[in-house]
Amino acid sequence: MNIFFKPIMSVMGEPNFVAWAAQRSGYGGNLTVVDKVPPDMLHLVDAHWYQFPPMNPLWHGILGFVIGVLGFISVVGNGMVIYIFSSTKSLRTPSNLLVVNLAFSDFLMMMAMSPAMVINCYYETWVLGPLMCELYGMAGSLFGCGSIWSMTFIALDRYNVIVKGLSAQPLTKKTAMLRILIIWVMAIGWTLAPFFGWNRYVPEGNMTACGTDYLTKDWFSRSYILIYAMWVYFTPLLTIIYSYWFIVQAVAAHEKSMREQAKKMNVASLRSSEAAATSAECKLAKIALMTISLWFFAWTPYLVTNFTGIFESAKISPLATIWCSLFAKANAVYNPIVYGISHPKYRQALQKKFPSLVCTGGSDDTTSTASGVTNVTTDEKPASA
Repeated sequence: MNIFFKPIMSVMGEPNFVAWAAQRSGYGGNLTVVDKVPPDMLHLVDAHWYQFPPMNPLWHGILGFVIGVLGFISVVGNGMVIYIFSSTKSLRTPSNLLVVNLAFSDFLMMMAMSPAMVINCYYETWVLGPLMCELYGMAGSLFGCGSIWSMTFIALDRYNVIVKGLSAQPLTKKTAMLRILIIWVMAIGWTLAPFFGWNRYVPEGNMTACGTDYLTKDWFSRSYILIYAMWVYFTPLLTIIYSYWFIVQAVAAHEKSMREQAKKMNVASLRSSEAAATSAECKLAKIALMTISLWFFAWTPYLVTNFTGIFESAKISPLATIWCSLFAKANAVYNPIVYGISHPKYRQALQKKFPSLVCTGGSDDTTSTASGVTNVTTDEKPASA
């Protein structure tokens, strides 16, 4: 078949599927997952991947479809968060600048990565050239780092407001902008390093995406993965866990003191909103648990894959690298939900600007992950949003 007509046979194209089926049956010769890679990309492909047969074309179809859907939802969702937080005066607070920065990072991540991955899934290999592969890998690392540290600074701001209370130094717009600058300087510094020889960006096992090289054996390259993981995974994760642990403790202690005070005054409650079935500390604990869990599930597959590669503890298959892409990119979809839609004032603004998107009337929730402040704490502690 003429080589120019091969790409037209897409994911479910008969020749591709027949070739894969023949390979699986033992009649396909020595076909590998690398065979479709263009010649100008081969210098970036590690020898490790030559041992694997072509992936089932169905996986490329599923991956391309899911990434396309996730990209659309993320761009729309994060775009709405940016628009509403920026255009609503009551939401233009210093703390919410960090939320907008998170949405901005996730928006750019999916704008840069989703279309490219859909195209490559269609052709079942990377067809955009070596430079685009490196830029794609850098974009994933850059915006992933930006999102991770935005979430970390949001958690620290919540800790500052709720745990420290009146003794806390209020976050100003100048300080918030400085933190955002720090986030992007760090992210750019880390993601430019591979362009200067400290590690590199290469095709992943499924050959439809690119990322950091975790298969090169020299320890100079491996050291990048190790140090990068400490700075962009372990440090943020431990910081977020530490912050929310003490936030939940502080709110629980405040709730307990309020109940004791109400008991002394022989009243059922000191606030009418306590009629809610779920206590404030339980609601905040659920939000904290959801935040930490989603963060953990999003980025841990990439960490495990990278560490498996540099320590050679197991054989990494092309199919395994698909899940890294899906879990990490899904993080850009549910971040707007966790940090935006769970914000009562955001829901009110959403109802005003896009009433058709609001399924139910927004009740004034007592917990806001975007502001980090509950009605319990606003009696005694200043809210930052």
